[in-house]
Amino acid sequence: MLKTTMEQVTQLSFLPRLFPINVYLVEEHDGLTLIDAGMSFTQNGILQAAEAVGKPITRIVLTHAHGDHVGALDGLKKELPNATVCISQRDAQLLKGNTELLPGEENTPIRGDIPKSITTVPDMLLHDGDRVGSLRAIATPGHTPGHMAFLDERSGILIAGDSWQTRGGLAVSGVIKPWFPFPAMATWSKKFALESAAAVTALHPTVLAVGHGRMLRNPTDAMKEAITHAESMMRRNAQ
Repeated sequence: MLKTTMEQVTQLSFLPRLFPINVYLVEEHDGLTLIDAGMSFTQNGILQAAEAVGKPITRIVLTHAHGDHVGALDGLKKELPNATVCISQRDAQLLKGNTELLPGEENTPIRGDIPKSITTVPDMLLHDGDRVGSLRAIATPGHTPGHMAFLDERSGILIAGDSWQTRGGLAVSGVIKPWFPFPAMATWSKKFALESAAAVTALHPTVLAVGHGRMLRNPTDAMKEAITHAESMMRRNAQ
């Protein structure tokens, strides 16, 4: 496990050289908010990292319901029964294993590893603009229909889940990077992913923190370039 701290946000990266799976501990005055739950094998590392900080995990916030982001959820909830579990109202359906599209959604199959055996029931269903401690929830549909990013309003750090990747090169969700194509392969809607990427870029985050890859300081210019590339790819594929 590789640990990187910027301001009040600590990235815990598991298998960083092979297939980086990132979760985040966000320090608040009353405890820690865990963003994403990794896979089952990450549970002990998460708990040990929280113990090293010296504060309890009081909230577990999920960017989306793919297996590599919720795999340790049941185990963590068992160890942390008082932790509040939060996910978007839309992806709460995916957390239950329901991959049916809702009326009005783009008619594209939901991709990626959708868990079938998660038993944890979320305590709080999130909507765009909701606050979780110092974090503002931002709807970023595309990778999944209910994907969310979280902006730490104290520091401007954006925890973007899989709406962006930095492993293999900075890219909008849905744009394949040959050295790490997996987030793109698991993306539901490239159109909505691009719109969401533009929306969070307009926030001018100080740091981009993603589900797969290193944290990126002062990312706005690079994000704009990646959006331009994604737009070009979309036009090319439409021809």
